[in-house]
Amino acid sequence: MTGSPLVAGVELGGTKCICILATGPDDIRDEIRIETRDPAATLDAIHDTLASWKLRHGFAALGIGSFGPLDLDPASPAFGTIVATPKPGWSGTDLLARARTLDVPFVLDTDVNGAALAEGRWGGAKGLASYAYVTVGTGIGVGAIIQNRPISGLGHVEAGHLRIPRLPGDTWPGSCPFHGDCVEGLASGTAIEACTGKRGGTLTADDPVWAGVAHALGALLHSLVLTVAPQRILVGGGVATSQPQLLADIRTRLAKSLGGYGATAALMDMMDSYVAPPQLGPQAGPLGAIALAQRAA
Repeated sequence: MTGSPLVAGVELGGTKCICILATGPDDIRDEIRIETRDPAATLDAIHDTLASWKLRHGFAALGIGSFGPLDLDPASPAFGTIVATPKPGWSGTDLLARARTLDVPFVLDTDVNGAALAEGRWGGAKGLASYAYVTVGTGIGVGAIIQNRPISGLGHVEAGHLRIPRLPGDTWPGSCPFHGDCVEGLASGTAIEACTGKRGGTLTADDPVWAGVAHALGALLHSLVLTVAPQRILVGGGVATSQPQLLADIRTRLAKSLGGYGATAALMDMMDSYVAPPQLGPQAGPLGAIALAQRAA
């Protein structure tokens, strides 16, 4: 992309990491997948890739979009670490020690905030200043962008762990090790497999589990609409994309839940475009790291 610097990005996920060298979606110079193992082995492999790129190509900045939760307060002694996380062995991991040795500007944020920024720059939220990106996969993450910046304050947005009204008659306790029946504990890929004994992608569209998933996600979106007031909500991730009928059910439940209250009345006739799939698909995460790096550059 003319005028954009060559930068490096890392999407650090719970099962895999993607290292990417690019100026944007139309100019990706290299992309390498690394399996997420223990912290030392994973971060060493990432650093070796980045150091090799810096030696061979040079790059202006580094963006890291990671699973969390993360300590993103620069004034905190734990800045740049993964705090209490369900992923075994990763709590307390310092994500920035190796990055600092590369001697380039860097930005660290959540993987979903990065993906949201990428969708705002190149994808389904292009031209909007305030929007949300919800990824429904192994866990549930929410990136909330207000006036072109991710929300920050006491940590970062963790709306996937909101407690919600339960679907009448549903007494399953949920799978979240911290909250039980929060949205992630009821509607994530991990929750679906724990509840049914099967991976979500193998279930039929009429399996009863999807009603509970759509209910939980509709309730999550209800909260986002009335708190963050996004101009659009993008819903992606492996669970959402493997079940195309899910998005329509979420829209229906959200419209019913909002009930035409206040400014949300305007959404009733535009729900298909208001709750929409992301346009960058599986590249949203890696390109999110590039978007973060360009903010650093």
